[in-house]
Parts: sequence; C-alpha cells; structure tokens
Amino acid sequence: MKLEELKDSTREALFGYLLFLGDSNLVLGHRLSEWCGHGPMLEEDIALANLALDCVGQSANFLKLAGEVEGKNRNEDDLAYLRDAVDFRNATIAELPRGDFGYTIMRQFLVSTYLYIVFKNLRESSFDDLKSIAQKSIKEIKYHVRHSSEWVLRLGDGTEESHERIQKSLNELWRYTDELFTHTATDKTLIEQNIISDMSKYHSEWLEIVSQVIKEATLTIPEEKTYLYHNGREGKHTEYLGHMLAEMQILPRSHPGAVW
Repeated sequence: MKLEELKDSTREALFGYLLFLGDSNLVLGHRLSEWCGHGPMLEEDIALANLALDCVGQSANFLKLAGEVEGKNRNEDDLAYLRDAVDFRNATIAELPRGDFGYTIMRQFLVSTYLYIVFKNLRESSFDDLKSIAQKSIKEIKYHVRHSSEWVLRLGDGTEESHERIQKSLNELWRYTDELFTHTATDKTLIEQNIISDMSKYHSEWLEIVSQVIKEATLTIPEEKTYLYHNGREGKHTEYLGHMLAEMQILPRSHPGAVW
C-alpha cells in the first residue's frame, strides 16, 4: 500500500500511531542523552549515547513519515520542536526522569523488548513506508535488547546494593508497562487493514522474554496488578514531559528558522 492510496480516515489514524512511535523514541532518546558525561564508566557512557542516537534516528524516520501522512507541510523537526506537551503521544514510561543507572537500564530493557516485537510485526505491514522503517530499525533494537538485558543480569545478580536498586526500579516501572499494549479507538482501522498489528495479542510474548531475563537476574516481577497512566497517546502526561520539552525545544523556539 502506497501513501497516495490511504483514505482520509486511515491517514488520521496512522498519523496518531506514527506520533506514538516517533514521540516515544524521541523522548526516550532524550532521557538517554542525559547520561552523556555521567555514565558509570567511559565505555557505558559511550554506549548510552549511541542508544540515544539510535532512538532519535528512529524517531526522525517515524516523524518524517507522520508529516507526510498528515499532509500539512510539517517535517520531523516541526513535529519534534514546535509542539506542546499536550500534542505529544509518547508512552508515559519514556518521559519519566532518568533515575539512577539501574532505573535507566530497566526502562530500556522493558521498552526495547516491546519495540522489538513491534518492529518485528511491522515488517509485515501492508503500508510500504512503515514496513521499510521497521526493517531498518530491527537491527538497532535487537542490540538495545541485548545490551540492556546483559546489564539487568549483571546488576540483578551482582552486589546486594545493585540487586536492591534494580529490583526497586522494576517495581516502580512495571505499573507503566500495560499502557504499551493498550490501543486507541482509531487503531482498529489500522489493524483491519493490516497496517499495524494488534499488540494486545503480543503481551504474552513480551512477558515471556522479560520474565526469562528477570528470573535469571534473580529478580522478581511485582505481583501488584495496579497499572498507571493509559493516556499518553491522548496527550495526557506527567509534569516531567513539560520540563523536558522546555529544555529540548528552547533553541528552535527562541530562534525560529535559524540555521547553522
């Protein structure tokens, strides 16, 4: 399926979904970039910066396509820097403060595992441009899963302090994971046309991968089933996103149209 073949209703639904993927990667990438110069060791400092670049690069691809689907002459920079927090559609888990190293690693593991399943299924999308982005991104996301899972194992089965810290991080982050598998009303249109997959059907696959690593790391998945925040895709966010965007967007908003 080509861009020009999309109906208006499909374009609107797809625009929202592309913002979800683009915004989630952009916000997560910015949180990772906050570790630049603060990593626990030089090698990991560089690794986190590379993860951040991957996330921002993936975001640029999704937001560029979102602008084309919307058809209002907005490019990826416009969507990244000239929208307010209420217009962002990222998952809530991505915008939470970076926390300590264990918190960052656990979040990356949970989200990257989710994105791996998303991209794997989007490679079968009926929409050619979306399929192409997924095919390009799958290698990067595989590395993200491997890198973060290795650190989960080291920290979970490491010292008493590292174990306690990353278990606490898991406990705090777990309540935000259910939102990743929650669809909006407009997603049904995309699922019916095989543009995206019904991610609610892949929760068990995600949980199996996550549980295996968590168990090997001698950690415990929280029994608490109370999940928080299902409204990121509706533009309802925590206060943390507004603070982050104020810093991230200050240059293009202070000097509109400026070039190097």
